[in-house]
Amino acid sequence: MAAASRVDPKTYFAPDQWARLAAHSNWRGLALLAHAWIVILAAGAMVVVWPLTLPLAVMIIGGRQLGLAILMHDAAHGALHRNLKVNDWAGEWLTGGGLARYRPYHLTHHRFAQQAEDPDLGLSAPFPITRKSLRRKLVRDLTGQTFFKQRFGDLVARLKARKPGQPVLPILAEEVRRKRRWLLGGVVITAIGLPFGAWWAWPVLWVLPQATWYPMITRLRNIAEHACIAKDEPDPLRHARTTRANLIERALLAPYYVNYHCEHHMFMHLPCYQLPHAHRALAKAGVTKGMLVEPGGYLKVLSLAAGKPDRASVTA
Repeated sequence: MAAASRVDPKTYFAPDQWARLAAHSNWRGLALLAHAWIVILAAGAMVVVWPLTLPLAVMIIGGRQLGLAILMHDAAHGALHRNLKVNDWAGEWLTGGGLARYRPYHLTHHRFAQQAEDPDLGLSAPFPITRKSLRRKLVRDLTGQTFFKQRFGDLVARLKARKPGQPVLPILAEEVRRKRRWLLGGVVITAIGLPFGAWWAWPVLWVLPQATWYPMITRLRNIAEHACIAKDEPDPLRHARTTRANLIERALLAPYYVNYHCEHHMFMHLPCYQLPHAHRALAKAGVTKGMLVEPGGYLKVLSLAAGKPDRASVTA
């Protein structure tokens, strides 16, 4: 198996410059975690005061749920905190969990980025697709179908595959065990909100964004990062795409510098908050001209990803 080509930071940065960029902070990653949860709580409070703001809150909370996943991703690279024990604890318990399972999978993605062994290749290989196909995918995301398939598809398959007379209860008990942290969070939030009449807080202010906005922007992020990039791409400056993001996109679609994905693949142990600094330094040195950078934002990336003509258009 041929691993993806790597870059040497010394090629692009002076030693002192790289030392400043590569330095991990004891507080900045934790501050971003605190920011994510504060924004989520503020959006929830906004709905309590002004119920008509629920659609906006769903987008805000879903964006911060993606933000928590991005910070867990930083923890997978050991970039959330200098102390690895603190890094792993925060990445597992303050982001929604899954770090232990995610880390080996994700590091394999980096090792074989855009190569045949890349476990994420299936996410980008189908592109470009037609506009109709993209619309269908986004509708499935926004209507909760993607969420249900990802969360409960395995349970449905196991229930369908059970033999005649096989009891259902052990299968359901196993499902509860697998999702115990998610369910426990729901129980705790419901118990806290119940005395105040906010029994609805968990399903409305957590599960609803998680089932609708979060899957859609996760798909958009995946498309922006690796769609329409050649399989077996040899150039390490073109294994991933950086997408320029405006203020609204950063707030609702691409939190915590996730849009600087080419820089992340070039220097995967840089903390997320250092990626904009790396981008500016590379741009000043003229390196970004050889990188995969989309200045047109996420709408432009979507137009590229949905650039395959519809069959009706071809035959017309």
